Amino acid sequence: MKIVIGTTFIALAATFSASGLATGNHDSHAVIQAQAPAQARMVDGVVKKVDKSAAKVTLSHGPLTNLGMPAMTMAFRVKDAAWLGQMKDGDKVRFMADKVDGVFTIVHFEEAK
Repeated sequence: MKIVIGTTFIALAATFSASGLATGNHDSHAVIQAQAPAQARMVDGVVKKVDKSAAKVTLSHGPLTNLGMPAMTMAFRVKDAAWLGQMKDGDKVRFMADKVDGVFTIVHFEEAK
């Protein structure tokens, strides 16, 4: 009987310890995700197309390190649709992008100088 109780106690202790470790790991992921926008850097890009009806802009851009993305040309949503009125094909811009609700979105932009 002592063996059964001892084995049960060890199994319960291991279960609670493992769940505590799992919680700790998730907490560290939350901290990393919270810091990701602060690590985003301005990236150079060139406006290829402005689509006001879809609230998107297509940019040829350098690497987006915060998103793990190499240099390429792609369409982005914009945080503020009014920004699309300030962009036209061929404009050189500097911008920051992030994932907002699972969609690649320009969260800051300015004209390149």
